[in-house]
Amino acid sequence: MEDRDTTGATRLARGTPLASAIDTSDPNAWTGLDLGVRELARTRPSALPSHSWATGRRFHWSWDAPLPTLNLKHREPEGPELAVALCHPDGRIREAALRRAADLPAPDLQPLLPLVALRCSDWVAVVREVARGLLGGALPAAGPGAVAVLAPVVMRTAARRRGDAARALLQAALREGPGSVLEAVLVSRDRATRRLAHRIAAERRHLSPERFAAVAATDPDVVIQDICADGAVAGVGPETGDEVLAPLLRSAFPRVRAAGVTALRRAGRAEEAEGFLADRSPLVRACARYVLRQKGVDAAPLYRALCSGATVPPAAPLGLAECGVRDDAALLWGLTDHPHPGVRAHAVAGLRVLEASEAVRLMPLLDDPAPGVVRETATALVPWADRLPVAELRARLGTERPRHVRVGAFRLLTARGGPELREIARSLTDDAEPRLRFNSQALLWL
Repeated sequence: MEDRDTTGATRLARGTPLASAIDTSDPNAWTGLDLGVRELARTRPSALPSHSWATGRRFHWSWDAPLPTLNLKHREPEGPELAVALCHPDGRIREAALRRAADLPAPDLQPLLPLVALRCSDWVAVVREVARGLLGGALPAAGPGAVAVLAPVVMRTAARRRGDAARALLQAALREGPGSVLEAVLVSRDRATRRLAHRIAAERRHLSPERFAAVAATDPDVVIQDICADGAVAGVGPETGDEVLAPLLRSAFPRVRAAGVTALRRAGRAEEAEGFLADRSPLVRACARYVLRQKGVDAAPLYRALCSGATVPPAAPLGLAECGVRDDAALLWGLTDHPHPGVRAHAVAGLRVLEASEAVRLMPLLDDPAPGVVRETATALVPWADRLPVAELRARLGTERPRHVRVGAFRLLTARGGPELREIARSLTDDAEPRLRFNSQALLWL
């Protein structure tokens, strides 16, 4: 059965229009077509067009030979045949195809531009030079749709040897071209293309702070989040309203929320950072403390008040440990039996940050019904593993125990080591719990 790449090349060789032969919106389809034509030429050369229009070529390259000539005395090639020629393994035919493409009107040339871009990194110097000249001349007149198809192909091949030339031409076109072209590339499905487009949009100040904020708050790519968050924050001032800050502060992404919290100071609304002291993200909490500190407010008393209130935000205990003192450990110990599992887990994590963990007092928390609490407790006990009673940890490996209790106990036994560890691991090699089974088998293989 033919693979997808050869299938597309075969369709094109039979005269199928380019848009029907491959998925032109997929950059892999273009690079696959380039490879597919070469594979077809190797395995079934009779399936390729004759390219009789490219006669009159010299048959051997040499340093002192004159530049190759193109004889167009035969019929003019059609679009599919020209596309096949742009991928042909013979460099003379590739060059002839490029020179023929240069004479095409813009509407006929633009669908071929991704293949021209591939030739910009061709191993044959003459082919590269012709391709780069053709692409550089065609890009300023290319419409948004053509550039949207071309850009992912350029970015996909930019890492190739000599692939930076096509990327530089694309960057210049996006920087200097009309906004409609940049808009088309901003919404590309290709991540590298979207990153480049948003960087250039930030350089050109193409988007408003409101739109930068909206993109930062919703785009899943962290690089674009940073670019757009910076673009949004750059437009923040004392008169800025919620149309810019609200999307940043409500974002599900911690990096974006952190940018929004930091921007509160520029907007003259530093006091609102207090509401983010107990954010679930350490980065956001740190930014909130910074903004308040610049206003002369110490966050530690605010955290103590949060941890002493009737309703304790889950991350408040860890926030207190991040900026508190050793004496705050007493308050955190009191929260290790709080009814909310998130508060208990963060209290244990806070004790570890303050280096106030006590093995004897933490051991009972290995039986907590919340997996997060047991996980934090095991992390806090790892430095004390050599002092923990093996019998108590081994008892927690019983199959009647919850999964998270068993996993936490085995983690501490592994950290503790000792002659009995391999015996314990052998008893778990057929355990029904996949994680225990895998970890014990891995330990025995060491």
